[in-house]
Amino acid sequence: MINETIQALTIAGTDSGGGAGVMADIKTMQARYVFSAAVVVAVTAQNTIGVADFMAMPKQLIDEQFKAVADDLKIRAAKTGMLADVPTVKAVVENIKQYDLGPLTVDPVMIAKGGARLLSEDAIQTVKQELLPLATVLTPNLPEAAELTGMTIQSADDMLVASKQLQVLGAKNVLVKGGHGSSNNESADFVLLEDGNSFWLTSPRVETNRTHGTGDTLSSCITAELAKGQSVEEAIRIGKQYVSATISQGIQVGHGHGPLNHWARVEGENNDNKI
Repeated sequence: MINETIQALTIAGTDSGGGAGVMADIKTMQARYVFSAAVVVAVTAQNTIGVADFMAMPKQLIDEQFKAVADDLKIRAAKTGMLADVPTVKAVVENIKQYDLGPLTVDPVMIAKGGARLLSEDAIQTVKQELLPLATVLTPNLPEAAELTGMTIQSADDMLVASKQLQVLGAKNVLVKGGHGSSNNESADFVLLEDGNSFWLTSPRVETNRTHGTGDTLSSCITAELAKGQSVEEAIRIGKQYVSATISQGIQVGHGHGPLNHWARVEGENNDNKI
């Protein structure tokens, strides 16, 4: 019976405001009935208004966290979020290669909602060269996809081309999030799977500034579903449904870009038996 409960791991930075990073990941995985462990690689001082400061953890402490988790828990899937700088990215890559953590979702966090840079310029190249080839699923938003590919992404065709370039960089499955796109009443994401199949995921665009931690929540929901044994396609579809629910069933916290409602219920989903 030991370690029978489904477990997943978040590798990211904290958010003292509670809406993003490790905090959002743990809340999301818990809501999806998956036990969440965490390797904290950075600590931020932030709230819904913005990031005041952050500090990356020393490599030794990152290594010890990975070892502590791997020595005791049975991690079935993992995700990365904020990775701060080159030494942190390299430490994370080294540990992911060392331990069996299951499929990996990479959320290439670069800029916070308030505009603060959460990944140094020189670390972008390290992410491209060393982390992306380890990704089972990659979940960039439009600015992140543009940064990783060097493209200008302004259309649906651009999203398709960018996803193919991201696969060339090593990511097996790519979800390019279209929420930053200007447009109509819908938010459209493009998914390119490892087998070459692709599809669009759309949802009604909700007029709200309560969207802090959206990327973290999507990637951690995908990770939780992969830990349960869902296929990549099904995990992505569930992630989209869950995030849409967390936005549409919003809560009122803070004065700026408020957090999502992580206890939102997905319409039509049976929440009685998730384990």
